[in-house]
Amino acid sequence: LIAGGAASRRHFGPTLKGWRLRIASELAVSVAASAVTAPLVAYTFGRISLIAPLTNLIAAPVIGIAQPMLFLALLLSPLEAAARFCAEAVHPLILAFDQVATVAAAVPGASAVVHATPSTAVLSALAAAAIVSACVSRHPARPAIVAGAALSMIVMAPVLPNVYRGDVELHVLDVGQGDAALLRTPRGRWVLLDAGPAWEGGDAGRSTILPYLRKRGGTLEAFVLSHPHTDHVGGAASVLEELEPPVYWDAAFAGGSAAYMASLASARAEGIEWRRVHPGDATTLDGVRFSFLAPDSVWTVGLTDPNLASTVTLIEYGVVRFLLVGDAELAEEEWLLREYPAGLRADVLKVGHHGSSTSSSDAFLAAVKPRAAVISVGARNTYGHPSNDVLRALRNAGAEILRTDQSGTIIARTDGVRLELEAEGERWELDHE
Repeated sequence: LIAGGAASRRHFGPTLKGWRLRIASELAVSVAASAVTAPLVAYTFGRISLIAPLTNLIAAPVIGIAQPMLFLALLLSPLEAAARFCAEAVHPLILAFDQVATVAAAVPGASAVVHATPSTAVLSALAAAAIVSACVSRHPARPAIVAGAALSMIVMAPVLPNVYRGDVELHVLDVGQGDAALLRTPRGRWVLLDAGPAWEGGDAGRSTILPYLRKRGGTLEAFVLSHPHTDHVGGAASVLEELEPPVYWDAAFAGGSAAYMASLASARAEGIEWRRVHPGDATTLDGVRFSFLAPDSVWTVGLTDPNLASTVTLIEYGVVRFLLVGDAELAEEEWLLREYPAGLRADVLKVGHHGSSTSSSDAFLAAVKPRAAVISVGARNTYGHPSNDVLRALRNAGAEILRTDQSGTIIARTDGVRLELEAEGERWELDHE
């Protein structure tokens, strides 16, 4: 970066003086910094900022002033009153920095979506090296052309046809205390089942789901919502606005959270077809069958708790079955046992209600007979999930237990016959029944 600044002064010095030279030099450094960090940013967020070199000209002085105050607050941490004074004094600068980022992000074309595959990582590194080379070279045209070509290939990758041909994969995402799962078909297309939580200033759709999908490529073909609690629907509006899946499946429980209403508004604004889930509804995508077992409107009409009206989805590919039950509790499990006494068997169970003791009865687990049980749960959550009784019941049922609070995102993969699990960078195949 220092070389970039020196090179810019060498290139622009003969023609620019004073403040013009300083701006040109700072812009060159900002471009170099953006280029060098582009591979990491692309891999983490699935985007490359195109406006960052300009916004850095504004943001850098703000942070330059804020940083000494923040370090001073850290040094004064033993003196609580003095540390708090320094930290609060820098608050307006932090707000200004946030405002710069917010305004810049709203500019059309401010960033480009990329698929952070190994090939795009290599292209990003090549572009970064070429831009740095152009900054320090007396003949920058050739490395600039190389950088432009590499960046063009990166930006074009998301609009090219997806060439994924592989197994069916259920990705249970680590979204903290909430639920979000992605089903990838053999042709690399996706279905999202729940969208994780939302919080002040953010949501799991923006922070986790969208980067996860951008990194792997492929289109989102449907969104399935289990029920309208914020820890399941919080990220939906962000995902629907960005990816515009053709259909939104919903249990349609009366009332709901602000996040749920936002998801419906987003679906309406993007022209996404809204469909109410009924028992017996089914659809097939690339050979994968999605069947909805619940809820039934006759059952839900007298309910006040959306958990008891959770969408229950059975996913089948070949002879392998996945069962996702949302936050279904004991009463809905009893209804399922009455309606489908021999139809609940599943190789992978997405455990109900984050492993709460209000779900996963012995009778229900006996009917499902899961080979693997995946629990989506936040680390050190205040609800006490998962329940020790549920963990004991799952072990007694013969299920291998995986938890997102311990293993992060968990993947179950099948070719229709074999079943493989992946967590914490390791893969292993489950024995057949």
